[in-house]
Amino acid sequence: MFSFVVKYLGFLKSIPLIAILYDSLIRLWFFATKPQLLDWLDDIEEMISKYPNTSITVHKYGGTQFNYLNKEFGHLHSNGLLDIRLNKTIKQQLLKDGKIQNHHVFKNSGWISFYITNEQDCKYAMGLLLLAYEKKTSILKST
Repeated sequence: MFSFVVKYLGFLKSIPLIAILYDSLIRLWFFATKPQLLDWLDDIEEMISKYPNTSITVHKYGGTQFNYLNKEFGHLHSNGLLDIRLNKTIKQQLLKDGKIQNHHVFKNSGWISFYITNEQDCKYAMGLLLLAYEKKTSILKST
């Protein structure tokens, strides 16, 4: 469903609050059908909030955005889709492992997508976010 909406109804994201409303409906659906997913998303947010100089905000297209010094390094949609900004080299290495996918919109970038469907995925997602955080901190410290 999410992929269909992004592919065929993505133009609606330009209407203020539509994407945030859609993501909120997804969250409500998972609250009723798979509440443990929301627990895993909360665990991820709690972990990120402990990293120095991070903030958590609402992503412009719905979901939760993770920032280091107000610069995004990833975001998490309410359906468990985690999008992370790395670089093309790291992305290619991770693609070989077969756990991540090209970003669902920006396929030829350093962005990746990863679906969280179980507790092991949650732990893997935390590792991916730590990698993205460390990459972002090293880039911004060197500038």
